[in-house]
Order: sequence, then structure tokens, then C-alpha cells
Amino acid sequence: MNAFLLSPARCDGARAKQLFNPRATFPLAVRLREPDGVELGEAFSFLSGLYFRGKLTYAEAFAGPQVTWPPVRIITTDRGLASPRTRVRLDDMLAFAGIDIGAADPRFIEPLRRDALALDEQLEPHERVVLLGSIATGKYADTLLSVFGERLVFPSEFVGRGDMSRGGLLLRAARDGRELDYVPVAGTVRRGHRPPRLAPLR
Repeated sequence: MNAFLLSPARCDGARAKQLFNPRATFPLAVRLREPDGVELGEAFSFLSGLYFRGKLTYAEAFAGPQVTWPPVRIITTDRGLASPRTRVRLDDMLAFAGIDIGAADPRFIEPLRRDALALDEQLEPHERVVLLGSIATGKYADTLLSVFGERLVFPSEFVGRGDMSRGGLLLRAARDGRELDYVPVAGTVRRGHRPPRLAPLR
């Protein structure tokens, strides 16, 4: 069984300002301010829209049942790898927004490496770690690569696509029951020509 790691949603953009607004009245924002909060996967799906929704839908479609460890985990900015079912509140999301993952902040790198090492110990030798996120920069791929090596793979069809195109690709693959082909992150071409546009979803 493969493990799936989902790159984080941006927590400091326009949609985040809507969600974090203390005067917002739409249901997700209201629940985020309540003691029970909301699931991390739901919050990130709102922040990142089609891209994150595609990643989460695809990962849950192909990860298989949980046995001894959660097969789907989300990269966070300061808490390492978290289950999509983790409950978060407004203060948690504001803490996520306060860390720039592109700046090699130890508050991001150290928990990520800690949890990646723990996951590596749980995996069987033949199991792989599928990264559903960008590898064009090393902001999280380099840390994961240092732990998982050749076992860290990503969908080959991601190369050259933007975020929305990737999200659409993943939703189509999950709908069709077609798991994508994976290639190792190590040594791969991290940037490529833009592929043809996807046909509209019916």
C-alpha cells in the first residue's frame, strides 16, 4: 500500500482572508470559530479549491484502508504530517499562515522531517510515498527526498501542469478509477512543457 502526502494549501491568500474574517457568516467560517472546529481537509479544500479537492479525492480513492498507519497525510506548515480528519480551529489556521514554507524555516522543516522519519519506519520495503504537490521547488520535496530517497514518487502527468490542471486531472482519475503512473522524484525533470488542456468534466 502506498502512502500519499498532500502539499499544503496557501493560508495567507484571498480565500484565507474570507475564511479567517471574524465577521464572516458562511457555515465553514462559523464552524472554524467554534470549539470543535473543522476537519483540516475541509479547510484546505476551501482555501485551495479544485487543486486540493482533487488531491484529497484522488488520495482517498487509491490509498486503500488504514491498517497500522494513516495512508493519507497533509503537509502542514508547523505540525509535520497530519491526517485530513484532524480538527483545526481558527487559531490553528492562523498559526499555519504565520510560517513561510519557502524560507526553509526550522518550524516547518523539523516537524516535517520528524514525521517523515516516523512514516519511513512504518512502511514496508516495497511501499512507496506518493507526493501530490509541486516538485518544481524544493520547499518540501527536498526534505522528503532526504528521508524516502527512491521511494518518493509523484504522478508523471504533473510535469508542466499548473495547479488547477493538476486538480482536474486528479478528479478525473479518481472518477474513472484510473491510478496515474508514478516516477521517482530523485533525478526527474522537475519542469517541462505544458501538456494539452484537459477536456471539460461532464
